[in-house]
Amino acid sequence: MNILPSLRSLAFLASLSPLLAMAAVSSDEANSSNNPLNPAPGLNFQNYYSPDFYDTDYQRNDFLLRAASPLPPNAVVPVPQILRATLPVSTVDTGFQSETGLGDFNIFDIFLLKTKGTQLGIGPLITAPTASDDLLGTGKWQAGLAAVVVQPSSKGLFAGLLQWQSSFAGDENRADVQTLTVQPLIIYNLPDGWYLRSTGIWTFDMANNHHYIPMGAGAGKVWKAGSVIMNGFVEPQWTVTHDDGGVQPSFVVFAGLNLTFSSFGKK
Repeated sequence: MNILPSLRSLAFLASLSPLLAMAAVSSDEANSSNNPLNPAPGLNFQNYYSPDFYDTDYQRNDFLLRAASPLPPNAVVPVPQILRATLPVSTVDTGFQSETGLGDFNIFDIFLLKTKGTQLGIGPLITAPTASDDLLGTGKWQAGLAAVVVQPSSKGLFAGLLQWQSSFAGDENRADVQTLTVQPLIIYNLPDGWYLRSTGIWTFDMANNHHYIPMGAGAGKVWKAGSVIMNGFVEPQWTVTHDDGGVQPSFVVFAGLNLTFSSFGKK
């Protein structure tokens, strides 16, 4: 597999980290950079490198460019919202064919139903078939729901992100899609902005009755660069259970740099 896209993605993440001198962060600020319901603008550069799949020579790298923006209440939706969009740039090697290009674009709009104590949000999502090659996407328009629950504390946060989507249009020659993903987020804060993390995404292919469940064990560092809260991390993930169908990774390296452009809860 040509791993240059993977190395370039990781090098890009590393090059962003020393933008400005480090400054101490509070536990609330540390939590904000890991909180999917943080009501602040954010920009994430994240990379999933999957060098090993079960019973196949398949390999994959997904570099995710992700942006989140809060939206105020309005006459149509009388609660705050968080709009999150993700565009992947992927490299896939099947052992016979290799492709690099855009993947499918995903966006969801979370309505913040509860923002104090245990936080709760839910809203619609849509995935557009923007992949530049069949290997890199489903070829289908998909729609569904996203739901998030977060329990923050001074010690860290425990959260869960659920996404369900099903295809409704697209290439008639491509298979229908229906997936459910569940992402537990476990963050444990350490001194000086360091933290431990586990954020593996459990994937259930409901159309074909396949699944795999990874568990992560990684670490990260949160610091301030001027007015920006920055969060760099590396998290190896191992698949702990899977079925015998589908193309499923046995090991993934997840790394990223998250930028949050205001403090948690700042008005």
